[in-house]
Amino acid sequence: MPDASATPVPPTPPIPLSALLAREDLGLRRIAGPSDPDTVIHWAHTSEMADPYPYLLGGELLLTAGVHIPEAAGSGTYFDDYVSRIVAAGGAALGFGLAPVHDTVPRALVAACDTYGLPLLEVPPQTTFSGVARAVWQLMAQARLAELRRVTEAQQSLAAAAARPDPVAAVLRQLAQRVSGWAVLYGPEGAELARAGRTPEAGPVTALGALAGVVHPGGTQATGPQGPAPTPAPVPTPSSATDTVGGTHLAAYALGGGLGFVLGVAAPRRDPGDHTIASVAAVLLSLLTGEQQSGSGAARSAALVRLLLGAAPEDVAPLLGGDRWTVVHARPAADGPAPDAVAASALGAALGSALIDTGGGVVRVLVPGHREPTAQEGWICGVSAAVGPHEWASADGQAARALARARATRTPLVRHGERPALADLVPSADAEAHARALLAPIAATPALTETLRTWLSLHGSWDRTAVALSVHRNTVRQRIARCATLLEADLDDADVRMELWFALRDA
Repeated sequence: MPDASATPVPPTPPIPLSALLAREDLGLRRIAGPSDPDTVIHWAHTSEMADPYPYLLGGELLLTAGVHIPEAAGSGTYFDDYVSRIVAAGGAALGFGLAPVHDTVPRALVAACDTYGLPLLEVPPQTTFSGVARAVWQLMAQARLAELRRVTEAQQSLAAAAARPDPVAAVLRQLAQRVSGWAVLYGPEGAELARAGRTPEAGPVTALGALAGVVHPGGTQATGPQGPAPTPAPVPTPSSATDTVGGTHLAAYALGGGLGFVLGVAAPRRDPGDHTIASVAAVLLSLLTGEQQSGSGAARSAALVRLLLGAAPEDVAPLLGGDRWTVVHARPAADGPAPDAVAASALGAALGSALIDTGGGVVRVLVPGHREPTAQEGWICGVSAAVGPHEWASADGQAARALARARATRTPLVRHGERPALADLVPSADAEAHARALLAPIAATPALTETLRTWLSLHGSWDRTAVALSVHRNTVRQRIARCATLLEADLDDADVRMELWFALRDA
């Protein structure tokens, strides 16, 4: 699967030479060479070398004041040699500065640039080379910002499309629109499963099918309108491949999961951010196709249906892949907006489970008991004991309390303690009856019960309890005082606290 994280932002795009010429503050003037609107420059470089070839990377606007030009240059092949070397190095354009060395651009240089097809710009005396370089970087920064904005908007629209009732088709439509081209999903057998956008000519379509075969696991052939396109199977199989046919830019991405799905994209041009946009679409389609085709996805759907139709949790658990389970409650470590579905899915994947629920700013994950939840960067987690399906509800409460303690103590992960205790010596039915009787005065107010439980678990700390419950410390004081009044108990007494703590555990 293409790694979208490897290219989180598009590269800085080059700028059209025409955009630099349009800057009135520079006063640049094209005096030779082609006026191709597609000419772009990647950066500006100043050199007074007679042969700048070894120092050029390609795509430069080379700036020179002509210091290197000998007096007899016009009568020989100096300028032809000079310009040909710039062109051979991939230079995009040449800027010649007037004054203090030359009052005019040498005619032989103008002729050489016309001969070799190198745009020649006249730089007026009042314009410094550093000013030209600064303008280039300013234009590149503006282009980069615009491309980043385009990629961000595309990512948001693709994520929204993935949440639609027809997510695969919606993602393909959005991708085709964002790259102004055509998007197609090839199945494991190479056949087109869905397409969106304006279909290109038969040649690019067939070539895209062949390109999909290049990234398909095992080199499976893809089928286009003209039939199977034979494609050799590279070893190892790449995760993506590109080509250009008839002016149409093609790209193919192998989707994750090893199921053999491939995303194909055809577009009339290839902008710097298009790879990032297509990679995001590939990740989303990997999740969608994997969920629809995997046996685990079907089993989860069956389990949900059975639960809704009245089946007991212990009867459904085998479909989910285990007899014992751990509940994890998690919240982002940094204060901010509630976690979205993408962040929750990433957390679930890290914990090894796709059974995820979001709501109330908390992500809940049901993790198979054989997996040991570990601390996750950027998250604060509370982990329950491993329990059977009939104890899922109690494990949910354990994880919630563990999360509250983790937040209060600023600990990345807190586990619910599971070890024999004195309370285990009392029959559970008797303990529950005693707890109900003792806590009856506050049982009708969950806020009081939860505040008292959290306060006792944090050794009576007002500040930590306030953090754990996301309330003001004065609210904690008022609730604890109310509990003391209703329970007619001295909460400063250690024995009273211990008895209430045991009761709250069984409540």
